[in-house]
Amino acid sequence: MRLRRRPIPEKLPDALRRRRYLMRRVGWVAAAGVLVGALAVADRAGLFGRFHGGDVARYHKASFSVPHVVDGDTLDVDCPDPVSGHPHTRIRFWGIDTPETVKPNTPPQHFGKEASDFTKAACLGKTVRLELVEGHTRDKYDRLLAYIYLPDGRCLNTVLVAEGYAYADPRYDHPHKEEYARLQARAKKAKLGLWKDVKPEDLPYYYQPETRPGRMP
Repeated sequence: MRLRRRPIPEKLPDALRRRRYLMRRVGWVAAAGVLVGALAVADRAGLFGRFHGGDVARYHKASFSVPHVVDGDTLDVDCPDPVSGHPHTRIRFWGIDTPETVKPNTPPQHFGKEASDFTKAACLGKTVRLELVEGHTRDKYDRLLAYIYLPDGRCLNTVLVAEGYAYADPRYDHPHKEEYARLQARAKKAKLGLWKDVKPEDLPYYYQPETRPGRMP
């Protein structure tokens, strides 16, 4: 029985062989580059459970839409939070405190609904810009602390204090602490918003006579 010999492939010219080899290498390098880039983007976005850039790199001066307003000083932006793992990032407004409306075991407080309605009208379904304070970007509940800038350029935190929808929170230092204290004093003097008919018992605990850290602004 005669064995059939397999045909010997025709030898390619050296130049063509080198060109094909180089093209394969270029393809491999390009594919590897695309893969590395995609993995880097996913990693920075927190898809692997961590975010190397930190809150400032991720959120500071970035703009996001607002799908949900919790109350007068808290909202969600349409950006996954790598810290909590939630599909949205919860924002607590820096330097201010509006009366409670949704706090567990706490009845709605004086002027809380008005503050919540104001914030909803100002930014719900709209795009806002965040500004953070480097070195202090989260509260004890891991909510992001930020100043909220509206589409018209106004800072919502500032507006809420100036128009009497929020208290200037004296408990924590931040870049606008003194400004907010001055704005609160003006709103109180003009009896704007909550200051029109607020009672001593309506005030937050840190402005109660027995606990406040000094004179109320």
